[in-house]
Amino acid sequence: MQPRHRVSRAAIELIKRFEGYRRAAAQLPDGRWTIGHGHTLSARQGAEVSPDDAEALLLYDLIAIAHALNEAVFTPLTQNQFDALASFVFNIGLDNFHRSGVLRRLNEGATIQAAYAMELWRKAEVGGERIVIDSLVRRRASEKALFLTPQGGVWVPAPSPILKPLLDADAEGLVPRHAPVEVTASMEGERVVVLRQGEPTPAPAAYEDEDQGPARAAAESVSARLSSLFQDPGEERDPEPTFGRSHASGDLGPAAFARLDDPVPFFLRAPEPQDVPDEAAFEDELAENPVDEDDTRGRDLFEPQPADGLGVDEGAHGEDPGNEERADDGGDSEGGHQVGRTIIDDSAPYDFIPAKVQPLPSPGQGGLLTLVALAALGLTFFGGGIFWATNARTVAHSAWLGPKLVGGLAGVAGVGFFVVAIYFLLERLGRVSERRARSRR
Repeated sequence: MQPRHRVSRAAIELIKRFEGYRRAAAQLPDGRWTIGHGHTLSARQGAEVSPDDAEALLLYDLIAIAHALNEAVFTPLTQNQFDALASFVFNIGLDNFHRSGVLRRLNEGATIQAAYAMELWRKAEVGGERIVIDSLVRRRASEKALFLTPQGGVWVPAPSPILKPLLDADAEGLVPRHAPVEVTASMEGERVVVLRQGEPTPAPAAYEDEDQGPARAAAESVSARLSSLFQDPGEERDPEPTFGRSHASGDLGPAAFARLDDPVPFFLRAPEPQDVPDEAAFEDELAENPVDEDDTRGRDLFEPQPADGLGVDEGAHGEDPGNEERADDGGDSEGGHQVGRTIIDDSAPYDFIPAKVQPLPSPGQGGLLTLVALAALGLTFFGGGIFWATNARTVAHSAWLGPKLVGGLAGVAGVGFFVVAIYFLLERLGRVSERRARSRR
């Protein structure tokens, strides 16, 4: 059973330093009253306390916090860790502590992660804005330092030359994006007033009216241009399109897309009408000039090419009377000379020649001789080992490697060789008998 801790003087002084001292009671914005070192349970209007009474009220408030810590935290804690948690819980409240990641990491045994999680409670609402408070950042840092202080002041050494610090990119979320705001709470008077140092961040400027903005004017000009191009039949086109206006008139349109002399952009122009041939005139022309089927059929691929397409250019080389004879022989021209050409007809039937299947080689005598030699070697090792173990003399300086051990190893090796040879021999004979049985069928 873990011991039950009590709040020490270190926690009391830490809380008093950040809570401050209020002699007379003051009213909070939510209607409650506070007095002393943040005491709210029995504070009322008109009450006053001395510094000793304010400390007594603080000890009274810490009784419930110490009891909650002893009941909720299952990880063994040092006195410094308990005092730091007492100040932390006094500031954020018991309900927030039970829902926080600090308690979850403490019960997981991750005390270092719990100390880092304490630093995340650094924001407060001031004037309806949730901001990082400078005093809360300092308080979390002090509580974390007390939490990480070892009991008895015995620190674990971490020499800089040995453990060179590196940047932890995972901890960048601990750095606030905006500078913490300094606030002060008045300690005099019957009402608590929070004073903020510096001006709040100005609200973003309002956008212009969309009806009068440039995007609206550009959209209207494009829609007007499209309506003028794709108008219904019977409507007259606008003689002065909106794309003809300039920027001086306050309308975005023509100068952004095209020149003034060509107000209509090319991608918005209507397609020009094309002449469609008359079907009756086409039939009359076809009747007067009938088309030969041989001309439309095209040349057969397996017919020899005519000689005029195979000769050399007459305009370049002049007429050659021998070209006609070479064209009759068939062939192509290459470097001014006709080359023989072979026409392949893949539609002709051809004989199918099956591939020759080579039979599997039968077991030769070389394999059998190898197995027989292996069996003989095994018998030789076995017999030699037995003979060596029974007849050899024992040497004094090599008692651990005596003749019996050597002979035994040789005998075991011989038995292994012989068994392997017999196994492969029987397997080979089995395949031969199986092949013969298949051939008889």
